[in-house]
Amino acid sequence: MTEYTRYFDLVKETHVEIEGWFSGLEPGVLPTLLGRFSPQFSMITPSGNALDVNSMQDLFEPLRGTRAELKITVSEFEGIACYAGGAVIRYREVQEEPNGKRTDRRATAVFEQDASGAVHWRHLHETFCAG
Repeated sequence: MTEYTRYFDLVKETHVEIEGWFSGLEPGVLPTLLGRFSPQFSMITPSGNALDVNSMQDLFEPLRGTRAELKITVSEFEGIACYAGGAVIRYREVQEEPNGKRTDRRATAVFEQDASGAVHWRHLHETFCAG
């Protein structure tokens, strides 16, 4: 196991939950998903908007079940920095729907470990891939 494996696994687990949420999982899943984010979480969306942890609930809540059969694939994982209490990684995310709609983005994520050892998303920056 590399020093980045736990962070790569967290990205994979989180995207399985996001995929399920968009496909219509029960509402009780949302607190688990949101619990993955640090209270100080921030995000830059592919369109350049800045979000905080409170915005994430507002973002996810109305999207439950709106993209049935959505398939999210995360790949091209790369560790950038690993340090006591966290890591910075990079990965690629492709979202595909049965109707042929597809988005492709690259992401850089910062993770932090809390006092109990739990790892949380601290920052996420996404950029759409050209073409």
